[in-house]
Amino acid sequence: MENSNQFTDSLVRFRKELHQHPEVSGKEIETSKRVLSFLENYQPDELITEVGTTGVMAIYKGEKSGKTVLFRCELDALPIEETNDFEHRSLNNGVSHKCGHDGHMAILCGLAAELHQNKPKSGVVILLFQPAEEDGSGAQKVLSDLKFASIQPDYVFALHNLPGFPIHQIVVKNETFTCAVNSIIIKLKGKTAHAGEPEKGINPALAIAAIINQFNAIIQTDITKENYCLITPIYSKIGKKAYGVSAGAGEIHFTVRSDSNLQMRKIELALENLAKSIAKEHQIKCKTRWTQNFQANENDKNAVTFIKKAAKINGFELFEKEKPFTWGEDFGLFTQHYPGAMFGLGAGINTPALHNPDYDFPDEIIATGVSVFYEISKQITNAH
Repeated sequence: MENSNQFTDSLVRFRKELHQHPEVSGKEIETSKRVLSFLENYQPDELITEVGTTGVMAIYKGEKSGKTVLFRCELDALPIEETNDFEHRSLNNGVSHKCGHDGHMAILCGLAAELHQNKPKSGVVILLFQPAEEDGSGAQKVLSDLKFASIQPDYVFALHNLPGFPIHQIVVKNETFTCAVNSIIIKLKGKTAHAGEPEKGINPALAIAAIINQFNAIIQTDITKENYCLITPIYSKIGKKAYGVSAGAGEIHFTVRSDSNLQMRKIELALENLAKSIAKEHQIKCKTRWTQNFQANENDKNAVTFIKKAAKINGFELFEKEKPFTWGEDFGLFTQHYPGAMFGLGAGINTPALHNPDYDFPDEIIATGVSVFYEISKQITNAH
């Protein structure tokens, strides 16, 4: 491999190129091509493309049979207009890498280079470049893809950069790492009437008001308690801007968060039943559906131990978080199916927050991510 400084420079250049050409969930065609052209220099034993639409899997095999470990990163950017004016700013209007997925891809490409140079002694290492994390659909698309069916990882790992945490710090937690998140759309159908004779119609306004109030009563914002539940009103609409008309239809959307998948199932059922009973009380037809579902990342204790050991061997500061993060991450679907864990990588105390228009991934943590992933891969594939 090139001199390690030169190699790090090439990863930084690659990260900036990805940053300049962001694509939203499900449309990561050029991003996928860029990843493939980088991987050409560090040929895997097997390369599988179009996984879950635009995903890529690079597979590095040891000479002997052994454990299989999968590392995952994300291909997609967000529909956010970038406000930064540096040279590598986004060239695509209204789209930018505001979650650092460009950096996560660079880390996995750095791991590819390490594995090409130093093959696992035994077992298999799979690098998954996953589409559509931001809208919660990508993990499911990959897991449902027949190309993935033959893959049976013993462990799965992912990381996420964390603004607000010291740079290079490794953030770990047993059990729930990120919350379960789901969004409910409630559509209500009453009866339109003249605004001067509202009694001849059924206006959904009071039903929507009751839903807002009664959902609000379920909120429990203390994440240390077992019944943690955050319900955030997102969007509502009643009728049309026709001032002589009493509205006959409306809808309201909420995002719901819980710190466990089991608890989330209970909350979902309770909210559906509540919306339907309120609608019935107001003689209104009600339809509910859920969208952008993220399973909680429920970390496996053994997997977390591998991360801790990898951080210590590399001399990185380790922080054990007490409470889960309240954001959702669709890697939670992988940790539902396979033992594994997600960990955090400190991106600096004063770095702009994720999803902010001035955020940019800090390049100095690329090598940190590569080192931790590589050390985890060695612990799992070289263990006899």
